[in-house]
Amino acid sequence: MPTKVSLRNVVDAIDSLMEGFTAYLNRETGEVYTVEDEEAQSLDDGEDLDDIPDWRREALAMAQEVLESEDWLALPDKFDVHEWSIMEQFAHSIENEDLRHDLLDAIHGRGAFRYFRDTIDRYGMKDAWFDYKALALEKIAIDWLEERGIEYERDVRPSAGNLPN
Repeated sequence: MPTKVSLRNVVDAIDSLMEGFTAYLNRETGEVYTVEDEEAQSLDDGEDLDDIPDWRREALAMAQEVLESEDWLALPDKFDVHEWSIMEQFAHSIENEDLRHDLLDAIHGRGAFRYFRDTIDRYGMKDAWFDYKALALEKIAIDWLEERGIEYERDVRPSAGNLPN
């Protein structure tokens, strides 16, 4: 019987992905593993594993297991997440008209991500943005898991009241 997947692990994997990497979820164990595109390409090219260091051989073996097993599913990537759209939705959620317009202006044109971050910093809205983005990523993860019939559990985030002693 498949284990319940940690929603937090899925969200963190989606949030931390960089270009050139794909995160996978094992639907049976709940494990998340990230494969570098270069590793996948090496496997496709039939690279001779005898000529590579042990650490890379282990990584390639794990990547091969992930890529060849039906238990491992590719998580949504940066293109599926549409962070620009999340920034736009955040901007539209702001009641203050001047701030809303500044945020909407920031996300248009060259350097939109940097200008957006600069604008939320200037207005002291970093925490509000990160909370909004976390909820948006959580919704994406939940939708993805539910579409595939994968059970998940919400993890309790540590707070001052529930930190271990």
